[in-house]
Amino acid sequence: MNSVIVMTQTSNYSQDGLSIIHKPLIKIEPLSFNLDLLKLNYDWILFSSKNAVKYFYPYLQQTEHRHIAVIGKKTKAYCEAQGIAVDFCPSDYSQEGFLAEFEAQTNAKILVPSSQAARPLLVDTLRDRDFEVTKIDLYKPSAWASHVTDIDQLLVQNKVSAITFASSSAVDAFFNRSLPETTKAFSDFYVIGQQTLSTIQQYGVEAKVADEQTLDGVIEKVKESWM
Repeated sequence: MNSVIVMTQTSNYSQDGLSIIHKPLIKIEPLSFNLDLLKLNYDWILFSSKNAVKYFYPYLQQTEHRHIAVIGKKTKAYCEAQGIAVDFCPSDYSQEGFLAEFEAQTNAKILVPSSQAARPLLVDTLRDRDFEVTKIDLYKPSAWASHVTDIDQLLVQNKVSAITFASSSAVDAFFNRSLPETTKAFSDFYVIGQQTLSTIQQYGVEAKVADEQTLDGVIEKVKESWM
């Protein structure tokens, strides 16, 4: 069988012995926001992705805060590579996992710089717990149409054995269209996270979900299917 894996997330990933093709399906467009929000004092700044850290980093030093929280070990590692100390990272790398483990003082002020398209669960639940939450829309995702076409062509050429998705946005970029027949017939999809799984299922497509919500985890799930 052909063992080429197409990965659709923005960040590159490699593993010895595997043939991986990167075709990011989402472009990131930075957004302007109210800079006065940076003048407030926050107990926590919460980053839910590497992109959130990347696009907020230029503003971090001018934002008064006591603690940094992140979701995901890759986000934590990226923070630490930038010299940002992380005070809290949940063991479950999801919004649900964060909400299950996160604790802060009553009425804590929390800043959440994130994607305009981020799920509202995190912010809404923190507000329901009486935290003072400020969300900044740092960027928005848009579909990378040429990469969608590239993947279709790889499928026509029968060069792909697995396609992985790390976000609902990537799933939407791929499936929210009229699919070519060859693409419709393909069925070896792998996802990170229950929310991404739920999104792909909304298109009538089934996928295997990684045991660990990381790129390593989804690749391990692909390799399991080859055994």
